[in-house]
Amino acid sequence: MSNMKDRENAFENKFAHDAELKFKAEARRNKLLGLWAAELLGKSGADAEAYAKTVIVADLEEAGDDDVFRKVRADFDNGGVDQSDHQLRRKMNELLVVAVEQIQAS
Repeated sequence: MSNMKDRENAFENKFAHDAELKFKAEARRNKLLGLWAAELLGKSGADAEAYAKTVIVADLEEAGDDDVFRKVRADFDNGGVDQSDHQLRRKMNELLVVAVEQIQAS
């Protein structure tokens, strides 16, 4: 019976670890996305960092990536940045890969 309990504990620990990794990766991706978007919007330095934080906070509105996408899409539209929805989604996916690599390397 203890073998079954050990397996259950191991599964729960892996699930918790994976959920934590996913949260960290998405938060880091959002910061990277915010910095990338800030550059396209003509922001730099402290303004770019502040903008990146607004992208991170936007992810807390609802589950999934749509809240982040809508925020950056609206900012691009208002700022006259020429990026298609497909380009923005692709960049989000690319930066998620980068974020996971950065977290695993640290």
